[in-house]
Amino acid sequence: MSLLDEDAPDFTARSTGGGEVSLSETLADGPTVVLINRGHWCSFCAEQLQTFSEVSYDLWFNDGVDVLPVVTDPLEEATQMRDRYDLDFQLLADPDGEVAERFSGTEETSHGVTGVAATYVVDGDGTVRYEHVADHPGDRTYGNFVRYFVRGGFEDPFEG
Repeated sequence: MSLLDEDAPDFTARSTGGGEVSLSETLADGPTVVLINRGHWCSFCAEQLQTFSEVSYDLWFNDGVDVLPVVTDPLEEATQMRDRYDLDFQLLADPDGEVAERFSGTEETSHGVTGVAATYVVDGDGTVRYEHVADHPGDRTYGNFVRYFVRGGFEDPFEG
């Protein structure tokens, strides 16, 4: 099921920074990037998160864009992942895959239930303007692409 050009499903999840964060709260301040990640053990997830960590402050400061990385892990493991990779943003714990299921879906793996890796750019009105659901765990959208996408008025920087 594609969410492109649809309203993004709202969610609330526990943050590695303490408390809870909801998509609707971040959308009140502007566009938001939702990243669905498989888990703390996924090297492809770590690589993608690092590329977003490198651009997250720039996106927030210059474009008013928040990045919400959702990891299908308990809070303790999500916190360990954040610290291990020295990420500059907080991760959101989705231990039962409830958030992932509403976006890209979940799958049963040797690590239990994991999210299907995906990237969504949601405009300030709550509409999904970009969607990339991975065909393979290594198939990812990286931070710089999203920065160019947002700054290009939600247009693919490689088309046209």
